[in-house]
Amino acid sequence: MGAKAIDPQAIRNVTLVGDPDETIRVAHLLRRRCGQPGSGARVTVGWTTGRVEHTIRIAALTSHAPVAELERSIRVADGVIAVVNAAARPTSRLETMLRVADDYQVARLCLINGLDHPAADFDRCVRTIADTRGAVPLALQIPLGAHPPFEGVIDLLSLWALEPLAAELYGGQWAVGERWYGKLVKTVIEQAPSDPNVFPDIPLDRLHHRIRSLTRIGEVVPVLCGAAPTSDDSATLLDAIARYLPSPMDVCQPEHALDY
Repeated sequence: MGAKAIDPQAIRNVTLVGDPDETIRVAHLLRRRCGQPGSGARVTVGWTTGRVEHTIRIAALTSHAPVAELERSIRVADGVIAVVNAAARPTSRLETMLRVADDYQVARLCLINGLDHPAADFDRCVRTIADTRGAVPLALQIPLGAHPPFEGVIDLLSLWALEPLAAELYGGQWAVGERWYGKLVKTVIEQAPSDPNVFPDIPLDRLHHRIRSLTRIGEVVPVLCGAAPTSDDSATLLDAIARYLPSPMDVCQPEHALDY
């Protein structure tokens, strides 16, 4: 039998950028998720989201690489994931990588790790993205608790879809989640004022579509929270990659679809 055909629209070619320890940890989690042995900077994951089978190819790139290599790797990527440590001060190299991605109109996600550290500052990380030109941070998750005792993350989209149960489950944190969800929807509306179909009670599938559209053109940067080091949060990250980052066909780079 021949090799299974791959639909280019279901391919995601993604580059991880950030501190070496952070990018390696994420690549390791993804490698473990798909049962691939060994180590390395590249991993390919088969992942199903929304009943569509995706082929996600991820290359980890550290901020210690030469500037020319950083720029080239970001330029040829279809999407970039900036991995940020919430306990560390933002570095000029990371900010440069985000600006390079903006210059080349590369879609971006941001994954914030280290939220269990005493010095963790989620809001500062969000401000770092906001201070990078062309990028409007869009928090899809927020930390449940700050510093120790960090208890995990609140997924805002799931929270709202399960509103009655979520209000009881999260107690006082529900009000915080409600405010962040309002910011999320307001950001989507502000980025598409001429779209009459966007409104506060927007259905979840429509909201996913709007976030994907705005991410593809670089108007927003979806922000995810990494779980505690002992947890495996790769499923949420893979879902976000499949839902929001573009395929090679979307960014007019079909030559990268099969040989990334």
